[in-house]
Amino acid sequence: MSKKAVVLLSGGLDSTTALAIAHQQGFELHTLSFDYGQRHQREVDAATAVAHHYNVQQQKTVKIDLRAFGGSALTADIPVPHERSMEAMSHDIPITYVPARNTVFLSFALAYAEVSGADDIFLGINAIDYSGYPDCRPEYLQAYEQMANLATKATTQDGRKFHIHAPLMYMNKAEIIRTGIQLAVPYALTWSCYEGGELACGTCDSCLLRLNGFAEVGLQDPIGYKARS
Repeated sequence: MSKKAVVLLSGGLDSTTALAIAHQQGFELHTLSFDYGQRHQREVDAATAVAHHYNVQQQKTVKIDLRAFGGSALTADIPVPHERSMEAMSHDIPITYVPARNTVFLSFALAYAEVSGADDIFLGINAIDYSGYPDCRPEYLQAYEQMANLATKATTQDGRKFHIHAPLMYMNKAEIIRTGIQLAVPYALTWSCYEGGELACGTCDSCLLRLNGFAEVGLQDPIGYKARS
C-alpha cells in the first residue's frame, strides 16, 4: 500500500514539478489548490488540469478570501511590477508577496493531511529563485514542520509524524525545469504569470524567472505569451 501525500498545487511550474517528484516517489497523491481572490485565478484552472494529468486520488480547491486583507499586488488593486531586472528582484520583498500566504496554505494542507491519513506534505517553494518571499526559506519550513508535529491529535495522541518536503528548495529555475523535463512534466498545462490574461504577459517577475529558466536550458517555454511591442 502506497503512502499518501498532500501536495500544494498552485498550477505553476514549481508546484507541478514538486507534484511530479512526489508521483515518481510512489506516493498516493492528494492535491490541494486555492481560489484565494488572487489576480491570476487562471492558475486554479491550470492546477485542475495538472491534477487530472497525474490522475491524483483527489484534487481539492478551497475558496478563501485573502483580498479581505489585501496588502499585495495579487490580492489588492496594486499594480504588478514589470520589466524588473534579476538584480532588482533580489532586493527587498516585492509587492507580489501575499501576507502569510504559505502559512495559511500549509495550515489547510496540515488539516487535510491529518484527516486523510497522509504523513507527507509536498510544496514547490525554493530559496534561490523565490523573489525574496520570507515564507519560502528553509528555516521557515523547518519551524513550520516542528510546529505541525506539536499541533495535531495525529502527532500528540496517534503517534504519527508529519514531514514537509520542499524538493526544489535549493534549485534555481533552470535546474527545476531540467528536473521536470526528465520527469516529463506537462509544462504546457502550467500557469505562472501574475496577470490573469489569456496569454502570459512575459514581463512580470514570475514570467521573467520562468522565461530565463527555459532560456538557460535551451528550450522554448510551451505556453503562450503576449507579443512584445
